[in-house]
Amino acid sequence: MAAKKILMLTGDYTEDYETMVPFQALLMVGHTVHAVCPGKKAGEQVRTAIHDFEGDQTYSEKPGHNFTLNASFDDIEVSSYDALVIPGGRAPEYLRLNPKVIAAVQHFVSTNKPIAAICHGAQILSAAGVLRSRSCSAYPACGPEVTAAGGRYAEIPVDQAHVDGNLVTAPAWPAHPDWLAKFLKVLGTRIEA
Repeated sequence: MAAKKILMLTGDYTEDYETMVPFQALLMVGHTVHAVCPGKKAGEQVRTAIHDFEGDQTYSEKPGHNFTLNASFDDIEVSSYDALVIPGGRAPEYLRLNPKVIAAVQHFVSTNKPIAAICHGAQILSAAGVLRSRSCSAYPACGPEVTAAGGRYAEIPVDQAHVDGNLVTAPAWPAHPDWLAKFLKVLGTRIEA
């Protein structure tokens, strides 16, 4: 297996599990992952939030951990990356306002590189205008954004993931086992027992 160089776009109040779990899992299988946030440098941190599903009409939110970035957003060259990961949480709602974030996402789509987005990560995909004629899962509250962006919202169980070509999406962190397995397959990563 050839190791891949993966870009992770994150920010303050990203969902804790949706940032830390893929970051650590992708490193664990041998890939390089650069976690970046606009306006922050390597060594700085983003705050995370834990979203729990406790029977309320929507998720609850609790303070998470501080996640240390290992690359600087201003220094990245998106063309040097093989794949993109977009965690959910509240960060996507403001990251999608950054033209450089939008341009980065559009690069991965135009070059047909693998993209994994989970939960509210679809807000960035919608804002980038890359969902037209594509199917995409997301947290259900983001379904209307997927549709408004010309995509088809894939309504799937919270513990499942959806694949449309190079795009791997899921509703929320309970889908990590399926989402990460499908993303690794799209990446061409083989894990043997």
